[in-house]
Amino acid sequence: MLVAPVLIFLGLFFAYPMYEGLRLAFWDDDAVLPLREGPSLDASESGRLPQGAAVEVLGRQGNLLADAEATDLLTETWYRVAIHRPDGSSVQGWAPESRVRVREESADGTPLTATIRPKLGDRQDPRTILRDSPGEAAAQIALAEPRAAAAVVEAAILEVWFHVRGADVADADQGWAPSRFIQVFGDEVSGRIDRGSAGEFTTEFIRKMFDDRFFGPAWRTTLLLLALIIPAQFVLALLMALVIHARIKLNSWFLYVFTIPMGMSDLAVGTLFFSIFTGNGLLNSVLEGLGIIDSPHVFLSSQTRNWIIFAIVVAEIWRSTSIVMVILVSGLQAIPDENLEAAELFGASYWQRVRHVMLPLLKPSIQVALILRTILALQVFAVVIALGGGDTVTVLTNETFRQYFDFRNNNVAAAYALFVMVLSLASAFFYLRSMRTDPEIRR
Repeated sequence: MLVAPVLIFLGLFFAYPMYEGLRLAFWDDDAVLPLREGPSLDASESGRLPQGAAVEVLGRQGNLLADAEATDLLTETWYRVAIHRPDGSSVQGWAPESRVRVREESADGTPLTATIRPKLGDRQDPRTILRDSPGEAAAQIALAEPRAAAAVVEAAILEVWFHVRGADVADADQGWAPSRFIQVFGDEVSGRIDRGSAGEFTTEFIRKMFDDRFFGPAWRTTLLLLALIIPAQFVLALLMALVIHARIKLNSWFLYVFTIPMGMSDLAVGTLFFSIFTGNGLLNSVLEGLGIIDSPHVFLSSQTRNWIIFAIVVAEIWRSTSIVMVILVSGLQAIPDENLEAAELFGASYWQRVRHVMLPLLKPSIQVALILRTILALQVFAVVIALGGGDTVTVLTNETFRQYFDFRNNNVAAAYALFVMVLSLASAFFYLRSMRTDPEIRR
């Protein structure tokens, strides 16, 4: 009973999202297009061509449209017409829209009457072939004279299928495929596979992520923010935790003030610091009031990248230091007072007690604090967008959002997210290995 809820939670909120992320990053749903021996999904497979492959069009044929909601496909309309012959007999059959001219329609657009179009040219039979079912492959049942009056009995929409062969090599696969997957060029004899209908494992999306022109700047900026934020934030959080642990006067007041930023969202903090660093913001007002500058200085612009990074660092330190501080305070409270009193009894100064007693016993808490803060720093996003717009200064999470929202490329976005996850796991492993306690080392 205790394990089942945990397993359900891990399955729904960890295993399944992880599987979907890995699938998006390493599986291309449209990688290859299966070819059929005939113009039907029921026909057996005759070969496969990769997405983007050049093809030679060998023929075309219509097939009944099975998916009415499908898009990006080429269709043709066939009409079942009833024609009365001069001898008093009548015949019904199917003819393509190109051979039938609709003369009358109902209020809802349904064709009612039509005439058979004449064929142009002296060397061909002017009559139109009527077939027993829609499609050029159907059997012929009669011939209709040109300009014959007809009643439209039924209409059918067919999707065009192309008989194609790979154009890159002589012995390439060939077969039939629906028009929705093939782009035919203007000469109507050549084209390419626009997208596939079957997937395969690929590292193409990882390669596209590394080749992305924004990857390098985002990667370097993310590492720079880690190098600037984590050390400064840890030192500041440790000092704040020591102030609270010292139980000095107004101890509770310090705790309340230090934890105020925890109640603010990332975007709210970014907006707050944007108002500080903007042209008419608090920083320019203070500098002008002190006479340091004569006119407002532009801190946040495409020409002041370093100032944007500085503003992001300051905002992140202000926003998240309290999280590290709370973890360290809980660790300090778990240290037995007897240890500190013994060190003081042997003449250790306060900073000696901090260095030789508190910090060694704080290793588990420091591990947790650094792991959590590093992961959060790798995921910084809203503050970067609020202060830099995401163009002049960009980070990995911003590029994940850009690929997903702006470019609608879920696969490359998943590759970026996977890269951030790998960095998070690597940093956690580093902290766990480099800051082990003595019992952990002995094990």
